[in-house]
Amino acid sequence: MKLYVAQHGTALDKSEDMQRPLSDQGKEDIVRTGGFLSLFERPKPVRIVHSDKLRAMQTAQMFAEAWGCGCVEASDHLSPHAEAEVWASRLVEIHEDMMLVGHLPHLSRLVGLLLCADCNREVVRFRNGGVLCLERTENEWNVCWQVNPNLFYPDD
Repeated sequence: MKLYVAQHGTALDKSEDMQRPLSDQGKEDIVRTGGFLSLFERPKPVRIVHSDKLRAMQTAQMFAEAWGCGCVEASDHLSPHAEAEVWASRLVEIHEDMMLVGHLPHLSRLVGLLLCADCNREVVRFRNGGVLCLERTENEWNVCWQVNPNLFYPDD
């Protein structure tokens, strides 16, 4: 089973819009990341699950469009301060490839728990609009790859 873990794209500040939709840069980053992965990895998650926040929903829908994934749904326990143990437990019962789109610090805590059995270990640096691919074999999780939007921009 492959698990694609994505931090939502860059969002507008609360002072611009209280709902914090994706910014133009955030949308561009998702298009680039999704398009790049379509060319090489060709992710085919059976479903994409996102938090109930607008920026996560928009990110999930954009990845679904890029990869031809028809099942996009909101779920609980993907908010920034949700308990990582909830999704770690749920993933034990899931056997098809899927994607989670959420927020920090939750995603970092979940990945630390899956890889090191320690939700306080930051084992991966997430970036807005980036995707981390984990694979479960037997009862063990491993990192396959990570792609972040900053790969597509020259250093200034």
